Amino acid sequence: MKGKKVNDQRETRIESDSLGEIEIPAGALYGAQTQRAVLNFPVSGLKPWRAFVWSMAVIKRSAAQVNKDLGLLDPQKADAIIQAATEVVEGKWDAEFVVDPFQAGAGTSHNMNTNEVIANRATQILGGGLGEYGVHPNDHVNMAQSTNDTIPTAIRLGSLWRLEELLDVVNELAAALQDKAVEFDHIVKSGRTHLQDAVPVRLGQEFGGYARAVERDGERIRRAAEGLRRLGIGGTATGTGLNAHPEYHTRMVAELSSFAGLELQSSDNLFESMQSMADMIDFSAALRTLAVTMTRIANDFRLLSSGPSTGLDEINLPVVQPGSSIMPGKVNPVLAEMTNMAMFHVIGCDTTVSLAAQAGQLELNVMMPIIAHNLFEMMQVTIGSLRAFTEKCVVGLTANAKKAEGWLARNAIVVTALNPVIGYQAGAALVKEALRRELTVGEVAVEKAQAGALPHVRADRNVTIEEIEAALGDLRKLTEGGIVK
Repeated sequence: MKGKKVNDQRETRIESDSLGEIEIPAGALYGAQTQRAVLNFPVSGLKPWRAFVWSMAVIKRSAAQVNKDLGLLDPQKADAIIQAATEVVEGKWDAEFVVDPFQAGAGTSHNMNTNEVIANRATQILGGGLGEYGVHPNDHVNMAQSTNDTIPTAIRLGSLWRLEELLDVVNELAAALQDKAVEFDHIVKSGRTHLQDAVPVRLGQEFGGYARAVERDGERIRRAAEGLRRLGIGGTATGTGLNAHPEYHTRMVAELSSFAGLELQSSDNLFESMQSMADMIDFSAALRTLAVTMTRIANDFRLLSSGPSTGLDEINLPVVQPGSSIMPGKVNPVLAEMTNMAMFHVIGCDTTVSLAAQAGQLELNVMMPIIAHNLFEMMQVTIGSLRAFTEKCVVGLTANAKKAEGWLARNAIVVTALNPVIGYQAGAALVKEALRRELTVGEVAVEKAQAGALPHVRADRNVTIEEIEAALGDLRKLTEGGIVK
């Protein structure tokens, strides 16, 4: 530290790096390179996600332990780094991580922000002052590391850190939907394809389909996350492992697994792990698939609850807030709308991840900072939106059985059950007449059977009223498959 002076009523200190001197807030744990990044990238006003801060600190702590065990790092300095990094892991210094996600390529700024915070804090632990660097950011905290292997490792660790939380939320939603599937199984309603009347289904069958779709998306996410467990830490700058002990990579995988409590494994090719973001794309794509599923389900909720007086009105969503500043009594499907917006954002993040991943060149992908930011944001938005949708919408929704059954009674497409006895063409004629006369298809069919005007398609006789009643009398049978007899 060169000294202190007053600048715009704020106390600062002067530090220097390879580019020269620079003013830094006097009490900041970060140093010169972080301050340059703050000045160079005033882009979004966003800060790094907690997962990114946590995962980098875990790497620094583990590296200090491994380098100490290998006899490469002074034990006293190593212990100070371990203590300082552990404090960062625990969230004590989150305010010191100030670099915008849109920053220097590869994530050097975030790496140095981490190195400087831990170095300054470790120096304090050893009795020194800020900026004195008795523990050095590069020589000690960053020993045997490069931005190029720590950042991709941090993306993997940060994603795995919240994996079980994410999957728990997905499973809770699937379970809530399945509970509704059981609750609504007795309600027979009109199916709809192309948003037009179709053969009957049970409301419980619709919800069972939603539940299984969400379950399968959870399975996809878990499967994709397996690729994130492969670590390329120790590849240093290009994958060769230059400046790292031959045992460093293997020991780091073991130390990270132990400290983070994650199942991790060694990459079988450190060059691939630094060049390629394919594992991150795979995980992002699994989150995107869930977002697509959730968009569809939220859209269905909005349709099924539409009206209530002039829409389908087959389900009632919980009332959580007034729906209009001008129309008294109006209530909107706000949780479904929120879910739509959240999922659109997740899909947009996935697009960014894909574009950034394909922009890698030769030994490195310099777009890693935005891949990290978007993956962690996808997880945050997915966790928060699905939790709210489950707790505030799905759990409390109810069915409007009277309205669902009323729509079904008017659905002429139930004539499909008569196909085996009257044939497709005669059925189409019945539908046309029923709609024109505003009668049910059963009423028209019985009328024609009574008049002897409904020939059997497979027998040399007319269809009987009993056959019509057997086919249409219990509409639940139409939801159970097979040929109605």
